[in-house]
Amino acid sequence: MTVSRKTALLAALALAMLAGCTTLPEDGGFAPVRESVKERVGAEVSWVRTDAEREALQARVGALIAKGPLSADEAVQVALLTNRGLQASLAELGIVGADLLQSGRLPNPRLAIHRVPDEHHYKFEQALSFNVLSLAFMPLATEVEKRRFASAQQRATLEILRLAAETRRAWVAAVAAREAVAYLQRVRLAAEASAELAARMAKAGNFNALARAREQGFYADAALAVARGEQAANASREHLTRLLGLWGKGADFTLPDRLPDLPASAADRPDIEREAIAQRLDVRAAVSDTEAVAANLGLTRATRFVNVLEVGVSREREGRDEPWVRGYEISLELPLFDWGTARVAKAESIYRQSLDRAAQVAIEARSEVREAYRHYRMAHDIARHYRDEIVPLRKKISEENLLRYNGMLIGVFDLLADARAQILSVTGYVDALRDYWLAEANLRMAMIGRPAAAAMSAPAQAAPESGGGH
Repeated sequence: MTVSRKTALLAALALAMLAGCTTLPEDGGFAPVRESVKERVGAEVSWVRTDAEREALQARVGALIAKGPLSADEAVQVALLTNRGLQASLAELGIVGADLLQSGRLPNPRLAIHRVPDEHHYKFEQALSFNVLSLAFMPLATEVEKRRFASAQQRATLEILRLAAETRRAWVAAVAAREAVAYLQRVRLAAEASAELAARMAKAGNFNALARAREQGFYADAALAVARGEQAANASREHLTRLLGLWGKGADFTLPDRLPDLPASAADRPDIEREAIAQRLDVRAAVSDTEAVAANLGLTRATRFVNVLEVGVSREREGRDEPWVRGYEISLELPLFDWGTARVAKAESIYRQSLDRAAQVAIEARSEVREAYRHYRMAHDIARHYRDEIVPLRKKISEENLLRYNGMLIGVFDLLADARAQILSVTGYVDALRDYWLAEANLRMAMIGRPAAAAMSAPAQAAPESGGGH
């Protein structure tokens, strides 16, 4: 076979492989991620890769913010469109996608030229070689990268859904803190009125020093509770702002004055563990990673002895006036010292490690979803107890005390103290309602992936307890 015929054969083979090389869609494989997020949280997410796309999203977010108080779903939508940390995470999808494309590309051929210019001896040699082994194992390598890319898609989806869950929790905390401040201010007004009345009565000689100091102490505690509540409300709002990715004028968004009402009943889900194992993206990602490692182990075993095999054509001539002599060249790595046993042992250890990790992820997923569901049910029971028992009871007591005050059976200080107690029972219900919606958001996340470690919110700052009768 002449050099030209062999060269033509290699060129044809290269063109055939290039025709069937791995490609990615124009969106970089983001469509499955976008559809999965839309299905699970009902919000749209975009992978911004141009300035024009970013400007369009900013205009859309501006319209959402301008129309009025942000609901929880709208806050999630804003976060998925503008959070720059999320965009940085999505770039990993492009990095892994580039590796996938590279796995389907033929390696470049090697051109070697050897010349011995000498007065007594002349030799000129040319060789064109190609790594045949990489061509033979290209399907296996591409399959490994495809699995890595699928895992990257699942991790990207999980990262988006985690941001959505964290944004929902931050929205609940911010609205609850805002609502709690409103009630704490009412407590302060009642305590202020009581303290002012006590000061006037003491000045007239109708109130002793101890009773006056007690009323002033209630007012001081109420004012401190308002200050702490406002501090907590500001911190909660700023945390939500960071998750939304807003700054400047965009950070001037408004929130509702109160949380949504408590549902009539909590959801009954007896098969929640089975549902979680079937839906959890971290479990799917762990399984995909294990399959990728297993595929990589097969590739390692296949190339343990020979991992460099190059075949090419060559030609040479001994003198300037001599004709070219055509031939071929084979380059082979000889396994004299390294038989590949270490590579295979390493791959097997990595596979066993991945298998154990996948099993542990499944075990933890079951436990996490059980914990989240129990907390969700308990939070609903506590909030319902506040709503149906404690708040109505406090209201009834307040109505009875008002009747007694009108009948001059109790004094004004007893009436003011009871008003403070009634307001505090409402703030307790706000805290319980906040805990329920946080637990509901945590349960949503537990059905998708691992919830945040500090998902359970601490109770709001307690207002001062009201005093008894005088």
